[in-house]
Amino acid sequence: MNLVAIRAFLLKQRIPCSVINITRHRKPDGDGVYYPKGPAQLIQLLARLEFDLLHLHIGGMLSNRLLALSLVCARWPGKKSVMTFHSGGFPSTPQGQALGRSSFTGFVLRSFDGIIGVNDEIIAFLGRLGVRPERARLISPYAFLGGDGATLPPALENFFASHNPVLTSVGLLEPEYDLPLQIDALTPVRQKFPNAGLLMIGSGSLESSLRDKISGSPSAAHILLPGDVPHSSTMQAMQRSRVILRTTLYDGDALSVREALQLGTPVIATDNGMRPVGVRLTPKSNLEALVASIEQELQLPSASNPVSAADERNLQAVLDFYRELLRGRYQ
Repeated sequence: MNLVAIRAFLLKQRIPCSVINITRHRKPDGDGVYYPKGPAQLIQLLARLEFDLLHLHIGGMLSNRLLALSLVCARWPGKKSVMTFHSGGFPSTPQGQALGRSSFTGFVLRSFDGIIGVNDEIIAFLGRLGVRPERARLISPYAFLGGDGATLPPALENFFASHNPVLTSVGLLEPEYDLPLQIDALTPVRQKFPNAGLLMIGSGSLESSLRDKISGSPSAAHILLPGDVPHSSTMQAMQRSRVILRTTLYDGDALSVREALQLGTPVIATDNGMRPVGVRLTPKSNLEALVASIEQELQLPSASNPVSAADERNLQAVLDFYRELLRGRYQ
């Protein structure tokens, strides 16, 4: 969604911007958005499209496959290159901590004309790998709301109709998000709040095992795992939720946390040392502490906080960085 927001910001200022989508979410090409079927088509697109600057967005782990793609983008002849590294928790992982200036990862990252990190930990990580300070920028991701007037899928609408309060998590169904902890927490929470339900939006490699765990929970009938949900509907669900949960084993500056805060929905998140102001923090993998935090939040009056106005300063910062690089300021 950060990429979508950057493109919309550029187009609003009459700056042409194409997108090459290499995620698993496939659609027909159209409106300047392309979905290559493999590396060969990706290279053909880069050779055919007219552009001054190539901006690569990466999340997750820095696999060899992603590093190879990064090197191609960083060294594309005659073009400026920028990477945004969205994986906020990577520097604290064993893989991230093992990397240094002499690593292949360091060589690849130093090949970019500019790198954007979404938090201080990433900026420090880039410095450790030898990225020059003037080539790096700390720019938080844009919290793109855009849920006004959206409707919920019937399954979600029915879930909200039959549960109050609703606890919601939004993200990938992957091991680093400690999702079994949320499932375990619902049963003790329902002892004090018998109408509580847990909505877990997203998809990922743990979907099957999570469904198995849910089926064995005493609260199985009150947990909904709907898979991926359109962004506008997700924003509606977050706004209607009583609490947003963000449990993690490692994490960065999660966009869903910022979106929830802008929507005025309380957030309970694992303390990773970089949560925004206003988040209720809980220790990592601590069921008792998570349950206590949820109960404390639910005992407070339900706030009807107004949605915050969109702040486009971070989008302007990205555009300013583009312009600095295209002027050749750091050559």
